Amino acid sequence: MAHTENIEHVNVEYGAVEKGRAYDLADHFIACAHLGRYLTVAGNTRFVITDDFKGSSIIPEAAAVAAVYSKDPLVAQAALVPLSGAIPKMNYRTRDKYERLFQLIEEQTLSKDVKRSARWLLESRFRESEIKMIETELGDKLTPARHRYRKFLSVVKRLMDRQIGTNSFVEEFNDFTLNVAGKLDFGIYSFCLDSIFRSLRVPETVKNLLVMEIIKFPSMIRRELISNILSYPGQTRDMVNFIDRLVSQHLDPESVIQIDLLKDLKLRRYSMEAISALAAKSGAVAVH
Repeated sequence: MAHTENIEHVNVEYGAVEKGRAYDLADHFIACAHLGRYLTVAGNTRFVITDDFKGSSIIPEAAAVAAVYSKDPLVAQAALVPLSGAIPKMNYRTRDKYERLFQLIEEQTLSKDVKRSARWLLESRFRESEIKMIETELGDKLTPARHRYRKFLSVVKRLMDRQIGTNSFVEEFNDFTLNVAGKLDFGIYSFCLDSIFRSLRVPETVKNLLVMEIIKFPSMIRRELISNILSYPGQTRDMVNFIDRLVSQHLDPESVIQIDLLKDLKLRRYSMEAISALAAKSGAVAVH
């Protein structure tokens, strides 16, 4: 994994125990999908990335839910690999169950690439060469984007060392965002922005200008990123006030409520279940 080693790696297989039974990662992913969110690890400490599906640590039910419901198509496609790789070794009854599962994934997934990949796997009877082709296709997307991510990290360092001006940095940020859109895990992109907004070495003027760019992003990406910024421990009152004014001026009331609900979730003021109940009552958070 290239330059993701600083992202916190936690056990994503198991969540808490709820209602007298094990609340597993599949349940957690469904809760994320119900809130219209990108998938997070069980403790909500970070977003799921493609690397999480390498190996066999994720339970099959969770991988299936990710393939169907992940808003990040790269994560959805990566979730197919551990599922499909195990099928040739299964007995007839278990294999039949998993083939039906892949038919369900093909019918219901949000990702066109996953739909196509699931169809290929079913038609090829899960040949190893077909599985390798999916891994290669995914790698062809990710590798250049992660290279561009590493290049942008060097620009961030130059900013921290006062070797690049504010306007030039914002231009670099916009170019980076445009170049990696749809090709870099959302979790890694989010982690990159976390490193900028958490740093005391990045001037608040730069952060304000970046927020003014983020406010233009598609609604789902915008609410995740802005709620992240608002929920950082030790966030300055000036930054919070600036963002509050900006969102109230430029976003509709429903979008403002969405951001507030996610911020409260990330600050652990409410549980996933409580946020779901509030969302259902207010109709504020999309479930698709």
